[in-house]
Amino acid sequence: MNRFTDKIVVITGANKGIGAACAREFAAQGAQVVGIARSSHAQIAEEVKKYQAIQFDFATATAERINDLVQGILEKYGRIDVLVNNAGMIRRAPAVDFSEKDWQEVLQVNLSAPFFLTQAVARWWIERRMKEQAEPARLKIVNIASLLSFQGGITVPAYTASKHGIAGITKALANEWAGLRININAVAPGYIATDNTQALRDNAERNKAILSRIPQGHWGEPNEIAGTVMFLASKDADYVNGAILNVDGGWLGR
Repeated sequence: MNRFTDKIVVITGANKGIGAACAREFAAQGAQVVGIARSSHAQIAEEVKKYQAIQFDFATATAERINDLVQGILEKYGRIDVLVNNAGMIRRAPAVDFSEKDWQEVLQVNLSAPFFLTQAVARWWIERRMKEQAEPARLKIVNIASLLSFQGGITVPAYTASKHGIAGITKALANEWAGLRININAVAPGYIATDNTQALRDNAERNKAILSRIPQGHWGEPNEIAGTVMFLASKDADYVNGAILNVDGGWLGR
């Protein structure tokens, strides 16, 4: 399949985990991938031929800097066809001890940065669409939400707040932009084997409790999320808007 031949696909947090899995799959189906991450892209850049690495730290980025980032991509490629807001972080501590620094940093990376990145891309799209006579293709935006967009979790209050927020803005922006040929949806991964869940997998008691609740009986792999991301970014999902699709091995159905 070559559903994304010559498409420009921007993925944040593209250097590892779910982001890297998405980069591999989009590139395998013909896309030019623009990967954004704050740490090294060396491994994924070696694996994926059509990959541009951009080093950028969303933790310290203002809306103005994020807009400049988008403008730089547009100057080089002329357009953006797909945006995947995947970059995220987690801090664990009991709620009574959770620090202001950790709270602010998690909300900045997981919620504020995706909003302003999405805003900058959508602003370009809307301005371009209004100037064009011919009807353009669709802009596809896929956010990475979480099971904690629906549940409370344990010792992760900032992460939970941010992922509830991602689900909320996905719906809110779909309400405003669906008529402008923008599809914005989210994937809510279950327990996936990534760096963010390493502490849980290393804790024998928590690992056992989690596995006992997953009907499929195993942790998910990043590539199992990438397939749903690609569905939402494809023409097959042209009538899907404002949806939060859980991909969790059956966890939420338990």
